[in-house]
Amino acid sequence: MKPEEFFEALGQHGIALSTAQKEQFATYFKELVETNKVMNLTSITDEEQVYLKHFYDSIVLGFVDEKLLDAELTLCDVGSGAGFPSLPLKIINPKLKITIVDSLNKRIKFLDTLVTKLNLDNVNLVHGRAEEVGKNPQFRESFDVVTARAVAAMNVLTEFCLPLVKVGGQFVAMKSEKAPEELETAKFAIKELGGEIKQQESVELPNDAGLRNFIFVEKIAKTPKKYPRKPGTPAKKPLVK
Repeated sequence: MKPEEFFEALGQHGIALSTAQKEQFATYFKELVETNKVMNLTSITDEEQVYLKHFYDSIVLGFVDEKLLDAELTLCDVGSGAGFPSLPLKIINPKLKITIVDSLNKRIKFLDTLVTKLNLDNVNLVHGRAEEVGKNPQFRESFDVVTARAVAAMNVLTEFCLPLVKVGGQFVAMKSEKAPEELETAKFAIKELGGEIKQQESVELPNDAGLRNFIFVEKIAKTPKKYPRKPGTPAKKPLVK
């Protein structure tokens, strides 16, 4: 997907980008590829693939949850890596208030430089494990939307993310084709942590790039204080009935 095709595809969804926004995506690509030469941020560095598999794939979340494209919301991106999906969404919708949580400090430093070069405000970068951040009163149950893209299995990801969602907010997991099986094994964790499965959506990515599944979990009750468990435990001992 060439940049022009990317902008055209967004236009088909009613998203018209300004020249400044187009330049932000161009800068994002340049910074990603340059930094990737000295730091492992992504295996995808071809321009057309970055625009499709990173930028477009991030913004697809806004196609299935349209308020992310124009509303003023707080969004926490867990295990964001190089800023996906939150920063492409922030470029599209500057009103979003973004918090990015990542356990690797050098990625946080890259994102700090990137956010400055993209001239983005209301982006908070947090270095830490999701299990620790979820216990921190500053962040716990404080976000309208919490999302994660290809971070962990759904039953593990639920323990990382749901403690951060405010009651009435939602956790949105971005998953591949295996989403239905993952969801089945995560049902107990979702209920235990105060969530309720709200809906599932699937979007076919252009150019035969595969299927993106979205699992929407509504936060209907406070997460019990014992969750998330200490760092490493959710991955080693996922919540099961």
